[in-house]
Amino acid sequence: MAPTVLCTIVNAEEEIYSGQVEMVIATGTIGELGVMPGHTPLLTGVRPGPVRLILEGGEEEIFFASGGYLEVQPAAITILADTALRADDVDEAAATAAQQKAEQELGDQHSDLDFARVSADLQEQVAMLRTVRKFRERKR
Repeated sequence: MAPTVLCTIVNAEEEIYSGQVEMVIATGTIGELGVMPGHTPLLTGVRPGPVRLILEGGEEEIFFASGGYLEVQPAAITILADTALRADDVDEAAATAAQQKAEQELGDQHSDLDFARVSADLQEQVAMLRTVRKFRERKR
C-alpha cells in the first residue's frame, strides 16, 4: 500500500475535501507541481486550474481551484483557495458564457475597460473549462 498524507481543500465558505491522498497535482505560481507524502515543506500561490488528487488505492478526483495558496507540511497538504469546487459541480454552460462575455469585452476595448479584471476573468473561465474537460476525459 502506497504512503498517504492528509489533504484538505478549503474555499472561502467551506471545506470541500478532506482525506488521505497518495499525491496532489496542482498549478502553482511557477508551474505545475506534484506533491507526495514526505515532500519538503512548501508554500506557493495557486493559479486557476484543475487540482488532481490521487486517492488511496489510485482512484483520481478532480477539483477546480482559482487563486489562493497551497501549503505542504510534514503531515498535511492544504489548499486554501479563493474559489474551489469539485469538477463535476462546474457549470460548463455558465463558464462558456462567461468566457464569451470576457472575450467580447476585450474585443470592444472601450476606454473604461478594466483590462486586468477582464483578462483575469477570461483566464479563470478558460481554466474552469479545462478542468471540466479533464474531468470528462477521466470519466470515459
